[in-house]
Amino acid sequence: MSRRTALRRLAAHEARWQISLARWVARQRIGVAPGDLALGYAGAQAALVYGLTFVCVVETVGVSVLLAGLPGVHAVMLVVDVYTVLTILGFQAAAVTRPHVLTADTLWLRDGARREIRIPLERIAAVRYDLRFVAATGKDGDGVVELRVGGQTSVTVELSEPVVAVRLLGRRETVRTVRFHADDARAAVAALRARLTEAGGGAAPETGRATAPETGGGAVRQG
Repeated sequence: MSRRTALRRLAAHEARWQISLARWVARQRIGVAPGDLALGYAGAQAALVYGLTFVCVVETVGVSVLLAGLPGVHAVMLVVDVYTVLTILGFQAAAVTRPHVLTADTLWLRDGARREIRIPLERIAAVRYDLRFVAATGKDGDGVVELRVGGQTSVTVELSEPVVAVRLLGRRETVRTVRFHADDARAAVAALRARLTEAGGGAAPETGRATAPETGGGAVRQG
């Protein structure tokens, strides 16, 4: 990928989280049409994000006091600190305003403003509750994508046919299994299975099967 393309995609990402901030204040969600089911996932990271925001605000105040006698430096640091706080809040705002969406024929998974995966319901072979805690260093691979929130995923979707996922900087990958998080994961699984039945898919309700721990994380329970 060229540097220009990468910069363009990063600029688009910046615009998305900034738009999300405005929509968050207005209490509006993005891409959720009437009849669609929104599957929220921001709750798992809320405490961490708000805690980090508080620390940054305290740091901003402290730096402002220390640099009170240096107006030029103080102004620069104030801009940097305010932008940092907005970026952190934008991270949460993007997750709140851009939930996963279950439509009549598609499961639309989103990772805040960073990336998204659209899965036609007809390609879903199985869906199950599958709580996993994954290390931050864990990487996707072998056709598996993990949309982690707060270091965890709670729903696993296996596909009968692969889909293509595009990362933030444009790298494309073929996906056969997707693990994502939902705040109410069991309800999300039930809703997805019901929608599959309505659509004539009928994903197998896999329950009780043990799963071996993976590198960087492990399965906790499944149902």
